Amino acid sequence: MTPRAHIAAIRFGLGIAPGAPPPDAETWLSAQLRPLPAAAGATLEDSLSIMRAQIRSGFANTEMRPAELARAEAQAWARNKLTTTTPFAERLAEFWGNHFTISRRRGVIIALLGVYQREAIRPHIMGRFEDMLLAVARHPGMLMYLDNANSIGANSMAGQRQGRGLNENLAREILELHTLGVTGGYTQDDVTNLARILTGWSVGRGAEFNEPAGFMFRPRTHEPGAKTLLGRSFPEGEEGGVEALRFLARHDATQRHLASKIARHFIADAPPPAATQRITRTLAETQGDLAATMRRVIAMPEAWSAPLSKLRAPQDYVLAVLRAMGVNEAGAQPVLGAIAQLAQPLWTAPAPNGWPDTAADWATPEQMMRRLDWANAIAGRAAATQDARAVAEATLGPLLRAETATAIRRAASPREGLVLLLASPEFHRR
Repeated sequence: MTPRAHIAAIRFGLGIAPGAPPPDAETWLSAQLRPLPAAAGATLEDSLSIMRAQIRSGFANTEMRPAELARAEAQAWARNKLTTTTPFAERLAEFWGNHFTISRRRGVIIALLGVYQREAIRPHIMGRFEDMLLAVARHPGMLMYLDNANSIGANSMAGQRQGRGLNENLAREILELHTLGVTGGYTQDDVTNLARILTGWSVGRGAEFNEPAGFMFRPRTHEPGAKTLLGRSFPEGEEGGVEALRFLARHDATQRHLASKIARHFIADAPPPAATQRITRTLAETQGDLAATMRRVIAMPEAWSAPLSKLRAPQDYVLAVLRAMGVNEAGAQPVLGAIAQLAQPLWTAPAPNGWPDTAADWATPEQMMRRLDWANAIAGRAAATQDARAVAEATLGPLLRAETATAIRRAASPREGLVLLLASPEFHRR
């Protein structure tokens, strides 16, 4: 393999596994910029039914049902990541899933974590950003995670009768995290007005109540009248919310915000401003076409000029190690246990801004000691079948430092050789 092929598999993929990419790295990456096939799993209707059964029981006796569904979804996620032949596409799915985080820390939505990824994120990662934003904002997982399902306009029929009020959580995070960014120029009035625009965006209770099992617009809770957002007027009703989200998705501040996150993830913690500007222009020129944007990224010299400059987050590190060891889908549970041990449990981000994406957030002494302990345990199990020098050549090739190669060659045992490889600076980076 050429250095570019190693960079492609490490930086853009999930680490090198058996069946590594061909020498033409750009072709290999470009071929993955196509819609992902539909993934199997529980339907939204079934997931909501399990969630509601738990709520009706007062979170007693049925708690294991949502937890069991969440475990099955998590194991399917891990099996896919270990065996996928399109690791670049899978990295993009993780990137956008983190951008639009929902978390099991909001326990009521535990049954919706997997179906949210399958319905709101994965079908849209190669499409237009505005379509993903709409899918996310209308999905029960997000509507419940950020409390919009019960947000009521003060002047709506329900608001006047019940005295219940507006919830601004979803509106605030759409502006701050999902679209414009913290420097996007919006005000508190814009947050409040977007929250008013999105009143009525709720979740249906299913056939039992003659309602859809999914998104439902409730006119009785919707704040009447036109609203102003960033100086632009939007009509009342569901369509006003759709127009507002499309407007935000196409905003130049949104394009800058998304470009900075893409550049930070695929180039460097502090990417060259010129690279971020080119990504911004691509998003603008293509009206938010995400596949076209990634084609531009992989064609940029900056994406290849500083290999191994990004510290792998725990999930990245665990997947890279186990894929390098040739672990197949039977290793799903060890993946989930390891990422929890290394402080990045699946779908459990501590806040709506998702997991951090810079070395400063992960390269703490405690984190690195946990990684070393885990690598030592993995090496002990793999040493009987894996040769450290062969694994180093396959996974890092020309990116392997001479110091690391020498240390592996001089190792006192096969286990020590593997520990030296998995604990090396270059194996921790992508």
